[in-house]
Amino acid sequence: MKMKKTGRSIEVDIHGLTADEAKKRLEHILSGAAPDVEEVRVIHGYNSGQALLTMVRQKLKHPRIEAKILSLNPGETRLLLKSKK
Repeated sequence: MKMKKTGRSIEVDIHGLTADEAKKRLEHILSGAAPDVEEVRVIHGYNSGQALLTMVRQKLKHPRIEAKILSLNPGETRLLLKSKK
């Protein structure tokens, strides 16, 4: 898993993880994200199966997620975050 923070956005590449591993890591990242982080871009891919895509788009739930935006790139999902109180 690769992670890169740029301004108010975090990019996370979860290629190579199982859906369960990726879910746990994303939940950890979302819980620990700084209050100024507004978006998490999740790179999950789509050519090598649908498990990660399905997990991110349908099964991933977290109190910080305000919306899930499907990108023009089918291998990426953007998570818009609520501000941390």
